[in-house]
Amino acid sequence: MNSIIVQSEVPVTLIGGGAVGVNDLETALALAPELVAADGGAAAALAAGYMPQAVIGDFDSIPETVRARIPASRLFPIGEQESTDFDKALRSVAAPLVVAVGFLGDRVDHQLAAFNVLVRHAHRPCILLGAHEVVFHAPARLRLDLLAGDVVSLFPMGRVTGRSDGLEWPIDGLHFAPDGRVGTSNRALGPVTIETDGPGMLTILPRRALMAVAAALSRGT
Repeated sequence: MNSIIVQSEVPVTLIGGGAVGVNDLETALALAPELVAADGGAAAALAAGYMPQAVIGDFDSIPETVRARIPASRLFPIGEQESTDFDKALRSVAAPLVVAVGFLGDRVDHQLAAFNVLVRHAHRPCILLGAHEVVFHAPARLRLDLLAGDVVSLFPMGRVTGRSDGLEWPIDGLHFAPDGRVGTSNRALGPVTIETDGPGMLTILPRRALMAVAAALSRGT
């Protein structure tokens, strides 16, 4: 396991090599001004006119022409092949929040792998920013300032129980599991509070809820 490479007192944007929407990087940087690239995400960063503070990964998908443009002091290769570049990068960043772009909207297997990483590194607050949604691992207690009618989907990556306030269909007494009950397309009545009895619950919200999610994860509730 590698040690911390990037230590930041402000939120960090992490860019991957997948689909990056027209405004994704700018939206993320407005919230998380430090930029780190996961392997091939460096190419997308440079193409958008940004030099990443660090590039982390196994470097099997970063072109040599891109690598040559980045100072050697900002390159941090991690050679093991047991984990994804998203995993390598996320576990190497210590920051109050990570906003990750370029990890949704491309290959399904890569998206599933990213969800797996969110759960395995649940102690590192991270939001995956997509074209239409944001995805993150729910902490033990989560309070979100949502609008009435906002879609709130809960997807368990393990067996999870919990309670809620402010959802049209409360989750109290329900047993969630990836091979059992899931919580697709619930709806907010307004501000929402969700408590879970253990790790493993992914939360999927409309993209417009990004700021509310960032505020909730940053304050730890």
